[in-house]
Amino acid sequence: MIKNSHKGFAETLLFILNIFLFFLLVFGNNMVIPQWLQPVGRLHPLILHFPIVILMMGMLFEFFRFRSAFRDEALYQNFTTALLLTGALLAAITAIMGLFLSREAGYSGNILQWHKWTGAGVVFTSSAVYWCRNSLWYKASMAKTGAMLTFAGLVFAGHYGAAITHGENFILAPVRHNDTQVPIDKALVYQDVIQPIFENKCMSCHNDDKLKGKLMLTDEVSILKGGKTGKLFVAGNPQISLILQRLHLPPDDDKHMPPAGKTQLTADEITLLYLWIKGKPDFKQKVIALPASDSLRLLASVRLKPGATAEDTYDFMAADEKTIKRLNNNYRVVYALAKESPALVVNIYNKSIYTPKILDELSPIEKQLVSLNLNKMPVKDAELKTIAQFENLRQLNLNFTDVNGSGLKYLSRLKYLRSLSLAGTKLNPQDLRQVMAIKSLTELTIWDTGIKSEDIKQLKKLNKNITFIEGFKDNGKPIKLNVPQFKNTEVVFSKPFALVIKHPIKGVAIRYTTDGSDPDSIKPMLYQPDIIISDNITIKARAYKKGWYGSDIVTTAFNKSNYTPDSISFTMGPGGVDAKLLIDKGLGSFNFRDGKWVGSQKEMAITMNFAKPVSLNSIRLNCMRRIGNQILFPAEVEIWGGIAKNKLRLLGRVKPGSPLEKDPDIIKAIECKLATRQPISCLKLLIKPILKLPAWFPPKKTSSVFIDEIFFN
Repeated sequence: MIKNSHKGFAETLLFILNIFLFFLLVFGNNMVIPQWLQPVGRLHPLILHFPIVILMMGMLFEFFRFRSAFRDEALYQNFTTALLLTGALLAAITAIMGLFLSREAGYSGNILQWHKWTGAGVVFTSSAVYWCRNSLWYKASMAKTGAMLTFAGLVFAGHYGAAITHGENFILAPVRHNDTQVPIDKALVYQDVIQPIFENKCMSCHNDDKLKGKLMLTDEVSILKGGKTGKLFVAGNPQISLILQRLHLPPDDDKHMPPAGKTQLTADEITLLYLWIKGKPDFKQKVIALPASDSLRLLASVRLKPGATAEDTYDFMAADEKTIKRLNNNYRVVYALAKESPALVVNIYNKSIYTPKILDELSPIEKQLVSLNLNKMPVKDAELKTIAQFENLRQLNLNFTDVNGSGLKYLSRLKYLRSLSLAGTKLNPQDLRQVMAIKSLTELTIWDTGIKSEDIKQLKKLNKNITFIEGFKDNGKPIKLNVPQFKNTEVVFSKPFALVIKHPIKGVAIRYTTDGSDPDSIKPMLYQPDIIISDNITIKARAYKKGWYGSDIVTTAFNKSNYTPDSISFTMGPGGVDAKLLIDKGLGSFNFRDGKWVGSQKEMAITMNFAKPVSLNSIRLNCMRRIGNQILFPAEVEIWGGIAKNKLRLLGRVKPGSPLEKDPDIIKAIECKLATRQPISCLKLLIKPILKLPAWFPPKKTSSVFIDEIFFN
């Protein structure tokens, strides 16, 4: 079966590998695996299946080798020898690779130790069986014992390896059904909705035993701490949160999470994480503490058991799954109210494409529709006639629509309607009396409708079974205003323009600052419609209204750029990137992969030409700093210019300075003043990254410079 020379070499190699494996097990914790060996370690998952199969076959043959039918069968004996030698040799190589891999960051804990020692045990046991099997004292009982020990070692090593890769209880998870659903009235948002997502899709790589990226998702403290690339999320800002950026990367991207080959998050799970982060995560908040129409609560209810209180019973059949799938698109979401419930919830978005036809298209599910959200859609009274056909509707949100009250009479047909929201619409008391005839109505939202407080008091007296939500208060507590909205779409400008800031709630005062300080309710400037923006400015704005909590602060930077080069190109820098990104008047977000940023770890040289010479006083580069992602401001920027490429001279230089470890993430325009008044036809920018990194910077890491726009003035 095996030539003697080859067999002798393989046996010698097996002996050497056993000694080396023993050495690694004893002294490995004191060793540093060189970077060039790391790819060898990462081959461990690739080849481990070969020794498993070969050893199992070899040990099966060894188990029966002393039977009379096989004892003198040369082919059987030789084949068994070849299998055992090959299997033991591959097992040793695989174990050594695994030890190399375990020295990388992210592998630790008891499960790793069990996997390491059971794997090594397989190597030592199978090698011992091979070396001893031809001895005179080696009998059938020893062959069977060795085979069974090897089998057991393979099973346990495989189990612990699967636990490291896929999470604990991976093997038995399919047969361990959890039928103890938490009732919605007792459920916590994090513990019963968000944490199960982490457990099922993330914790296999981010736990006590396998700490990929130094991120652990097993408890609140670890989640808030984040990993080596920074915080897991920014409370209230899902758009710039690392976890959602990683989830939305292309599946073939190395940084996409979960990695390719792992079970991916569903669209609903990603939406739940988005809504949880947007609402500023509270690890102790109850699901029922969220408003009844809150999207997070509605999605969470699908995963939870109905509460102990009396629930609706429905006498209609569930809608066809294909119909529901067809109705879901980029402006309308249709989903079940609760698990295995025939009742459906519909949320409609995108004001710019809304038409009455969108409501007409819901006719196939008119019986199943129990909750409809049309917040901020241009719905008119005529469309209420269509809505009245949804006979089982329980909740209807018409906040900030174009309803004026004349069509509310149609809603009186909805005999199950309990909650009606009309905030931000223009109504009068007589309009509301048209819906008071609905006996099932228990909640009516009418803040900012123009109805006077004395009229509301009168309506309350006449309708004591209805809770009127007038604004200002939610369970006796003031409500927080949403942020002001900057309506100016162009943030890079050349000509002065009027600043437009609006708020959807009437009577709101918008206060702002331009000096970098946070606005409060007294000192900052009060926004007026006649404010003209004519120079570079960063505005912080906040909304205030008596009886409400002030909104969060919203910040927008406006950048002046009087000139645009006629051509721009890289003479040194990132390959495959269009330099026109730097003069397209489009700014990027904190997501440096949003297609707006140009990044490089090496020096960049950018050449620009103006067909008509221009007089420049300064050049500003809009740069990003995200220390967790090793993105820093440049060490130095040099600007050269002249009337031709061969007649350039140094016009200016700026050094932003070395960063501190606790510097905040920021997008900032770095300005360089030019020492010339002569017209310029050609410019050359040299942008140099920081090469001598501070001592606190991660070892063996390099910094990058990211720029999304250049401004010329």
